[in-house]
Amino acid sequence: MSILLVAEHDNATLNDATRAAVSAAKAIGGDIHVLVAGSGAGDVAKAAAGLDGVAKVLHADAEVFAKPTAEALEALVVPLMANYDVLMAVASTTGKNFAPRVAAKLDVMQLSEIVAVESADTFVRPIYAGNAMMTVKSSDAKKVITVRPTTFEKVGDGGSASVETIDAPAGPFKSQFVSEELSKSDRPELTAAKIVISGGRGMQSGDNFVLLDKIADKLNAAVGASRAAVDAGYVPNDYQVGQTGKVVAPELYIAVGISGAIQHLAGMKDSKIIVAINKDEEAPIFSVADYGLVADLFKVLPELEEELTKAGL
Repeated sequence: MSILLVAEHDNATLNDATRAAVSAAKAIGGDIHVLVAGSGAGDVAKAAAGLDGVAKVLHADAEVFAKPTAEALEALVVPLMANYDVLMAVASTTGKNFAPRVAAKLDVMQLSEIVAVESADTFVRPIYAGNAMMTVKSSDAKKVITVRPTTFEKVGDGGSASVETIDAPAGPFKSQFVSEELSKSDRPELTAAKIVISGGRGMQSGDNFVLLDKIADKLNAAVGASRAAVDAGYVPNDYQVGQTGKVVAPELYIAVGISGAIQHLAGMKDSKIIVAINKDEEAPIFSVADYGLVADLFKVLPELEEELTKAGL
């Protein structure tokens, strides 16, 4: 069994999601080769070579991969798949963009967002907004798999894989990267933060999210929101945690004024510790919470901030 894993990175650093994907690949078994497609991403290739369990790193360096399109990645990956049984990618915006194209070219069914590996051909993936789990057995000769990184442990360093430079596809391609607009924050990125505090419709307005901001600053936490809060215009869309937002699994998740709809739970239920604050004791969020506080958030949050200040945070 040979596995080609496409690395997630920003051309400077290797994303931790790749470490989780390597863990999933190790569960399948076989030789694991990591593909680093980037521009000036030599440091990323070196980092990938140091991952535990990686046998080889393929490094394709070209300007077209500075901000790779699905078309460019497909042109690179499909020819390589002649030598591999499995293609793996993180279930990120990049992975979800190019993996289906590769699956179509290979004429196989994609296995999306797996959360567990039972054997080399049998996997578990969520369905119905994460309310149920489906076990899928694939008989395809080649498999295209995307991995939900929040459910796998991240592999450590200690590897010493070789780095092989490969040619990038020449193009030209019909699509090209034009521009992007990124939100900037001094806080940790939502999907990578160890602590996340999220607000829901119970926050009543966007102005009240400052209560969460103050606590987030003290805990070095990221701020998230439920879809209801985003749809109401309280905060921007990039705050959204849930099935149609970002999937997070921090060490601590604090849900404030969030009822706990299935769509939101799908995005945070793998968090190590979940704390819920809601004045409705029947709120579904309490069914997944490790600690629950039935109280008025507008009273509790200032008190929490005060206690954190006393603790020197």
